[in-house]
Amino acid sequence: MDVLYERCCGLDVHKKTVVACLVTPAGPGAEGAPKKRVRSFGTMTDDLLALADWLHAAGCTHVALEATGVYWKPLYNLLEGDFELLLVNPQHVKQVPGRKTDAKDCEWLADLLRHGLLRGSFVPDRPQRELRELTRYRTTLVRERSAEVNRLQKTLEGANVKLAAVASNVVGASGRAMLAALVAGETDTEAMAQLAKGRLREKRADLQRALAGRMDAHQRFLLAQQLAHVEFLNGQIDRLSKEIASRLEPVEPALEVLQTIPGVGERTAQILVAELGTDMERFPTAHHLASWAGVCPGNNESAGRRKSGRTRRGSPWLRAALLESAHAAAHTKSTYLAAQYRRLAARRGKKRAAVAVAHTILVIAHHLLRLLNRAGELGSYRELGADFFDRRDRQGLQRRLTRRLERLGFTVTVASTVPV
Repeated sequence: MDVLYERCCGLDVHKKTVVACLVTPAGPGAEGAPKKRVRSFGTMTDDLLALADWLHAAGCTHVALEATGVYWKPLYNLLEGDFELLLVNPQHVKQVPGRKTDAKDCEWLADLLRHGLLRGSFVPDRPQRELRELTRYRTTLVRERSAEVNRLQKTLEGANVKLAAVASNVVGASGRAMLAALVAGETDTEAMAQLAKGRLREKRADLQRALAGRMDAHQRFLLAQQLAHVEFLNGQIDRLSKEIASRLEPVEPALEVLQTIPGVGERTAQILVAELGTDMERFPTAHHLASWAGVCPGNNESAGRRKSGRTRRGSPWLRAALLESAHAAAHTKSTYLAAQYRRLAARRGKKRAAVAVAHTILVIAHHLLRLLNRAGELGSYRELGADFFDRRDRQGLQRRLTRRLERLGFTVTVASTVPV
């Protein structure tokens, strides 16, 4: 095989050690196998700087390392800019069975890299990686807040307080005021029901019945702790959101165009930009992007038979945001995405329909961002309408509906009122 990189290195990364295999030419005029040197380094910053100096001294140009948890990040941060780095999927570079050692792993990586047989993963630049960390941490806190609200709800159920049966949001403004009164030892249900605000005041009679529980001292203590935790998480999420918004000010047009898609709000648009960036040229087509994100059917066929169509593993953060937007779009009125969801959910089920709508949202986002980058003008999503699938095949719809009526015993005569 042809040698593409004469001076390269493969790194087998662990928590405490990094094993490096440096490949260099055998020497001037020498023939045969290249020279391989294997060394182990620690993972402290000075150890990694020593590794970089060793590679510089040997004239190394390309470095390959596996994506092992988060242990690749310190190496990538220090070597970025000095070498051509390839972060590879461990599944793509599995070693021959029975030959598994750290030295063999890094040597195998170096051999594959030397002959150009490695495909690097998509690693964005440092500002986007920082933005990813912020948005992912915010998502984690949002999930933690939801879990804490569920724990709070369990405490209320144990105290026979059925507030959730009346109020849709037990930690809204009205709910927090009533819960604070319960923590303070208030037992007058009528007075607590008067704390309701807005449209919830219309349900004051139901609130009195729901708040007539049997709350003990330990439940008041738990409720106070849980409310304090929810308030703390709200503050953390607000501070993170402000930091994310300040970092995304230069790409505000991209956020605006993404929010024209039904089901995509400000937070989802921020996640899309953080996970994908705004430069869609790195993805040849929208289908490549959907495959990378893991929101398209799998491709597993053998002997002419189609096997599992299970989606591949993509970014769990991007997938979760897209599915959340898909469910939101499914509840919109008179939109193409809602019609697509209902059409597929009837035949394939709600989960598959949600994945299909998530795929469509991602494809739309790809086209909008690519158009924005190429034309430099702020466009928007063009709604196809809820009747798009009916208009696409009017004659087929006519035949299906006619057959259904005829099976019920009707004689059907069809006359068009608009030109076909």
